[in-house]
Amino acid sequence: MKLLHSARNSNPYKKSCYKLFKYALWLSISLYFLSSFLITRHTTTISTTTISRSKPSRALMAENPHLDSSAHGKFNGMRIYVYDLPPQFNSDWLKNERCSRHLFAAEVAIHRALLSSEVRTFDPWQADLFFVPVYVSCNFSEVNGFPAIGHARALIASAIQYLSSDLPFWNRSRGSDHVFVASHDFGSCFHSMEDMAISEGIPEFLRNSIILQTFGVKDKHPCQEVENVVVPPYISPESVATTLEASPVTGHRDIFAFFRGKMEVHPKNVSGRYYSKRVRTTILRRYGNDRRFYLRRHRFAGYQSEIARSKFCLCPLGWAPWSPRLVESVALGCVPVIIADGIRLPFPSAVPWAEISLTVAEADVGKLGGILAHVAETNLTAIQRNLGDPRVRKALLFDDTVSEGDATWQVLIALSGKLDRSHRG
Repeated sequence: MKLLHSARNSNPYKKSCYKLFKYALWLSISLYFLSSFLITRHTTTISTTTISRSKPSRALMAENPHLDSSAHGKFNGMRIYVYDLPPQFNSDWLKNERCSRHLFAAEVAIHRALLSSEVRTFDPWQADLFFVPVYVSCNFSEVNGFPAIGHARALIASAIQYLSSDLPFWNRSRGSDHVFVASHDFGSCFHSMEDMAISEGIPEFLRNSIILQTFGVKDKHPCQEVENVVVPPYISPESVATTLEASPVTGHRDIFAFFRGKMEVHPKNVSGRYYSKRVRTTILRRYGNDRRFYLRRHRFAGYQSEIARSKFCLCPLGWAPWSPRLVESVALGCVPVIIADGIRLPFPSAVPWAEISLTVAEADVGKLGGILAHVAETNLTAIQRNLGDPRVRKALLFDDTVSEGDATWQVLIALSGKLDRSHRG
């Protein structure tokens, strides 16, 4: 080692090369760390500003296999951004299988369909509207099994706080281009009793937004004093298809008038309110012993088969004016008899309600037998023929993915008429 050291020090040329090598090595290492710092810094900047005002890239378009240039011409070229919210706002609730199948499940069905829809954009700067997927109808009571929606306001408010703190779009429009689903008795008032719903009203944070709700009436009502679209309650297309396989729409109908559901002998319940405005009680008292009327007060899992056997299906109001029987009756070819004054029905541009249903005033329910007998003798066949149009049935059922003419398709048509709310540049 001493010899080597002495030899190295004794040679000036080698000593100069050695110093040059050290300087080159030091410079290379310094450049390496400097470039690493710059790259890391640049990457961090990109990760915090992934949303830009550029046009959708090919990569973004490739993420959605349904997104193509032909879609631009549909729905007035509308684009919808679907927020990717944490699971506590939606997917966690799906652990209960009922969440995606019960009559309020339009909130789940519309969300699922939009995820693969051709109108969906992955670039929020290119969106006309913003869909906020919050499931508030899946908190089922352990006492009676009914959906409890007392948490709805807080859950939606929390979702708005989350998305508005991360992205600018809610604050930019104060929510006017944001879409929510409220598929409950009195829509975005979030209460099953009308007096309480009116008292509490629509939450202030939703008053600028667009609400897809099952509730709708023709007169002024506090629970629809918001931009809204009336949508049908959810009925499983699979259950309808199974029933129709066994009992086709054109099959024999041996039941004249049918109703199965809650009919209280004493309509004033423990809360002091009159259920169904006494309409169902009047039906039971007046026609309970009439052999033409097939009336049942208790649940039956196969009741859709009874609808498929019936000529007229009674659709009286309950706590709210709308009823899942409206959709089931139409889907299974039974003439819906609507007994709910002033009700606003879903998708009137696609469903010719006046040609496929009967409307009886609540005050005239005592005359129901004579009214149905007259229709049966005159134009029942024409109504049934109109009811047999498969396009009518399709318009009221939510398919798993958006298909032409289905309920989500009708929602998109309605939303495409509200593009004056768009802030797309």
